[in-house]
Amino acid sequence: MPLFLSRWSHGYFYSKSSDWKIIVKSNRFPIGDPYLRFYLKFVRGALHLLNSKMAEPIRVVVTGAAGQIAYSLLYMIARGEVFGKDQPIVLHLLDIPPMVGVLEGVVMELADCALPLLVEVVPTTDPAVGFKDVSAAFLVGAMPRKEGMERKDLLSANVKIFRTQGQALDKFAKKDVKVLVVGNPANTNALVCSSYAPSIPRENFSAMTRLDQNRATSQIAAKLGVPISAVKNIIIWGNHSSTQYPDAGQGKVTANGTVKSVVDAINDNGYLQGSFVETVQKRGAAVIAARKMSSAMSAAKAACDHMHDWWNGTAPGQFVSMGVFSDGSYESPKDVIFSFPVEIKNKQWKIVSGLTLSDFAKTKLSVTGKELQEEKDEALSVLDSNVSNL
Repeated sequence: MPLFLSRWSHGYFYSKSSDWKIIVKSNRFPIGDPYLRFYLKFVRGALHLLNSKMAEPIRVVVTGAAGQIAYSLLYMIARGEVFGKDQPIVLHLLDIPPMVGVLEGVVMELADCALPLLVEVVPTTDPAVGFKDVSAAFLVGAMPRKEGMERKDLLSANVKIFRTQGQALDKFAKKDVKVLVVGNPANTNALVCSSYAPSIPRENFSAMTRLDQNRATSQIAAKLGVPISAVKNIIIWGNHSSTQYPDAGQGKVTANGTVKSVVDAINDNGYLQGSFVETVQKRGAAVIAARKMSSAMSAAKAACDHMHDWWNGTAPGQFVSMGVFSDGSYESPKDVIFSFPVEIKNKQWKIVSGLTLSDFAKTKLSVTGKELQEEKDEALSVLDSNVSNL
């Protein structure tokens, strides 16, 4: 809440905010007293300075807001884990009409959390309202793949969803909006969404592979018996699918005050090229088999990590995995959304260049790149003929 000079009342001068107030009892300083005039001038100056530093609320939309992932994600965003502990938030909750009843319950729970940073909640089924003036978008809602559904059928269903959302972003969102696509197939959904939002730079669209990175980092930390925080620079290359390549080849681990490469620390290429890769690739399916539902809590945490680093930047010498538009780096197909290691500064990502890849890694990148090109071609076959910026 903004600070303001309110009034004289019952011999006291009040200055209020949501957290504190300054009180000066007037009968101790006569109105004409120069000390009082100096004091009031000082207080006004201090309050003006504080006011100038208080952040304005930003609007953030989460689609599929009545779903499992959003149930964890909304709380994390609203308590300041993504945009900062001093950044007020207006949450836009967008979902389809059949989910309105559930959405009402989510709104009630957010209110009951009594979160200081949550200024307003806007539940809606209208994309025009959902994307109005948003600075960040978490596109969680998507058509899940059903039994017997061909990939082209899945892509066709999701083209309709992400066409609508891309058009709404183009028309109503801020032009510097950061768009994170979580709903699968995330890479190609991000590609489609961007194609319908030509006024927004395509660098502002990304697909989430941070969940895969977090899974891979966790596996390496467990293998070495070190905390998660001790492992850095594990990479996910390519598609958020079973063809992705989890790469520990560039990873670093800190143990007993010494920094070593993950490859040297583990000293087992059979593991790094075998069960490690397979475990991460198939982790989503393993979660579904165990809990009879897809990953939700971990996906929400990954979405927060992804947007947090995009918003706030990466530490020097560290990089993270993001699905972004390919420029052909590392012989990847151009103009698909491909997961790369990136460094981020001033909300702008940059693909990490100059990394040395093994022949094994190059083969894996070729496989996942081929799949992404096929997905793009299939998506193009169902896109509107007037969309030409792919």
